[in-house]
Amino acid sequence: MSDMKPWLNCYPSGVPVNIDPDKYTSLCAFAEECFAKYKNLVAFNNMGKEITFGQLDKLSNQFAAYLHSRGLEPGDKIALMMPNLLQYPVAIFGALRAGLIIVNTNPLYTPREMKHQFTDSDVTAIVILENFAHNLEKILGETKIKMIIKTSIGEMLGGLKGMITNFVVRKIKKMVPAHNLPNTVSFKEALSQGSKFKIKPFESKPEDVVLHQYTGGTTGVSKGAMLTNRNLIANMLQIRTWIGATLENGKEIALSPLPMYHIFAFAVNCLATMSLGAKSVLITNARDLKSVIKEFDTHDVSLFTGINTLFNALLNQEKFKQLDFSALKVTVGGGMAVQRAIAEEWERTTGCQLSEGFGMTEASPVVSVNPITKGGARLGSVGLPVSSTNCRIADDNGNPLPQGEVGEIQVQGPQVMKGYYNRPDETAKTIVNGWLCTGDIGMMDEDGFFKIVDRKKDMILVSGFNVYPNEIEDVVVSHPKVLEVAAVGVKDDKSGEVVKIFVVKKDPSLTEEEIIKHCRESLTGYKIPKHVEWRDDLPKTNVGKILRRKLKEA
Repeated sequence: MSDMKPWLNCYPSGVPVNIDPDKYTSLCAFAEECFAKYKNLVAFNNMGKEITFGQLDKLSNQFAAYLHSRGLEPGDKIALMMPNLLQYPVAIFGALRAGLIIVNTNPLYTPREMKHQFTDSDVTAIVILENFAHNLEKILGETKIKMIIKTSIGEMLGGLKGMITNFVVRKIKKMVPAHNLPNTVSFKEALSQGSKFKIKPFESKPEDVVLHQYTGGTTGVSKGAMLTNRNLIANMLQIRTWIGATLENGKEIALSPLPMYHIFAFAVNCLATMSLGAKSVLITNARDLKSVIKEFDTHDVSLFTGINTLFNALLNQEKFKQLDFSALKVTVGGGMAVQRAIAEEWERTTGCQLSEGFGMTEASPVVSVNPITKGGARLGSVGLPVSSTNCRIADDNGNPLPQGEVGEIQVQGPQVMKGYYNRPDETAKTIVNGWLCTGDIGMMDEDGFFKIVDRKKDMILVSGFNVYPNEIEDVVVSHPKVLEVAAVGVKDDKSGEVVKIFVVKKDPSLTEEEIIKHCRESLTGYKIPKHVEWRDDLPKTNVGKILRRKLKEA
């Protein structure tokens, strides 16, 4: 954006628009400042068990020393494959302190997906939850993995609680399939052994890659975005600057249902919350709405991040609506489009504005976000660029377009990745003349707010007219009898493509005629769905994004 003026209303007087991405030499330096500054405050909570910043300092130091004692060197890659557990922050900051490159891995990956990610990233070590070890066993021989650290859900809960949790998970719910992995060590044993050693000194530089964060892989081949110390520090500072005036150091509680292996949660609910000295309450399974509601009820939650499907699911739980939301100051939605009807219902229910943001893995990830000041968010937009970030709309030839025109959103900023690991050709297609080509179609209004129209790959072409699934879904889900919806394009002899919607009912009495009538009130003729299919649920990623591709293939 050439005109910075629209940004200024988002910041309190005296707060700089730009951030200094070189404030810290590395993520380790940042983390160590947090450990010292907030030593006696709780850093993370999981299932009632808490660890302070001081304890995280000690444990991550032990974990780093263990990794070095086993022969790992700075620059080696380690996969972390687990849901939100206390082991995660210990492992990630331990790995960083050992100079390793972290490869965050979705624990629900199939053996094929695991093999691709581990071989593509040259992973030589892994921390894995025992629930998924059987899948690792199937492909271990096809990888370079030599060190396996295995953990359990109850391992860091301690005492009787940890024992009972593991007994239930293993014996009652039978969630740990039989497996046989050679030469494994438990997470606790690694910490114990690490206490006997010291970290070998090394220098971590701003431009060093510290994270291979894989793109969703919902289309094409999943690629590892190389994120550096500087990238992640910049985005942490950008998020911190955006929310810092609303939240107080050492006094906030963030509820973290989204998995930390996902870049959105890692940036906001790990790095940014640590910079505030906030307590981050980790939800191990966000699909378990009862646990989300329980933690919301137990803690005075002031910061909540989620995605549209999670907000929608919670709003359809009567127990959630009965909670006390007086402490809630900030709600941020990302990962997928937040639908207007859901944002409006969230604010009515909680009294807290839902501010939608936009980001992508390649940008560490936050690019823009709506103001979090009361009344500052614009429904249907993804807000303004965060500090030190330029955004523009470009045509298919990369030429910038004026305000109000629709084109590809392109981004410049210190949070933009170094490139894709071992894929210079793909990097060259994605970062062109210094601009990150997002693949998202959008526009900028007269005040500098950006709106996502849709992804290029999801666009539907009806008789030469562009139809964007987000628009269709936004209209359909506003019907009071609709719980969830996804729109895709299907082939048609006359129009080339027509719109088909997959609908999950909130009210069983809903009919196709009602849906079409509702759409006619808000959509022009060629946008109205020609096919309606009822579904009990919609396919989603583990983070909760609806997989339109799966529906289209079906």
